[in-house]
Amino acid sequence: MRKSLLALASLLALADAASAADDTLRRGEYLATIMDCGGCHTTGVFLGKPDPERYLAGSEVGFQIPGLGIFYPPNLTPDRETGLGNWSADDIVKAVRTGERPDGRILAPVMPYGHYGKLTDADAYALAAYLKSLKPIHHQVPAIAGHAEKPSAPYLTVIMPD
Repeated sequence: MRKSLLALASLLALADAASAADDTLRRGEYLATIMDCGGCHTTGVFLGKPDPERYLAGSEVGFQIPGLGIFYPPNLTPDRETGLGNWSADDIVKAVRTGERPDGRILAPVMPYGHYGKLTDADAYALAAYLKSLKPIHHQVPAIAGHAEKPSAPYLTVIMPD
């Protein structure tokens, strides 16, 4: 009888943990939606034809920020070669909140990390968990072009306020 009770308690604990993990992923998906991550990081979105098979896999159209260069929204899927596959949840949270990548580079100012810095810990980690849960999609976005370099792909010009 005691073994049965322990087994039942273990199963209930696993079910609670699975339910909490599902809730976290649902919260992360909700946040990615209202933060409009797909509005920049989905292939085809700037050409009027978002590709649902490449949701959050990065854009082939970049943003030109005068004086800085042209930046292409990167692949947010957990692909190890072209996406966030080698980033930890802490790395993702830090980039979303402060704009700092694991290699120390700062994200382009068109990424609203100043606003996202106000995310609660629970929300920031839910977003990271959601991104890590996506199907990895191998998609290399075009390389950043410095302000004096010729871009290799189309771009939009962004006028940044002073």
